[in-house]
Amino acid sequence: MDTERLVQSSDERILRRCGMNRRCQVVFAAMTPSNLYLALCIAGTVLPYSQLVPFVREHGFDLRVFVEQLFSTRIGAFFGWDVIVSSVVLWVLVAVEGRRSAMKRLWLSIAANLTVGVSLGLPLFLYMRERRLERGER
Repeated sequence: MDTERLVQSSDERILRRCGMNRRCQVVFAAMTPSNLYLALCIAGTVLPYSQLVPFVREHGFDLRVFVEQLFSTRIGAFFGWDVIVSSVVLWVLVAVEGRRSAMKRLWLSIAANLTVGVSLGLPLFLYMRERRLERGER
């Protein structure tokens, strides 16, 4: 059995264990990493902004209220600190891996992180890196 068939049969077993039907399996198998990262960019923008926009409508860009509400409970503080630390990790990843891969426009991932969050900054960086790798292989 060649390697490609072995990987394909392994992927199919994993998908069946996860309860994915055949239609989902076909979509999942056909999605390239760069398309997957783009889809995650969309989800990573739409979902957080679905919560931010109503907040801004009600309170405006009041940073004091934002921080008060974010850290008003222990679980909120947990998620707040998690996102802050994850943002710093993303910046380090962008700097180190971006330079190593000779990527251009690294500032886009940082700007995405600052305007939306890690949920956009990380998949955007991974998309840009994937595109760089695809171009390098050609």
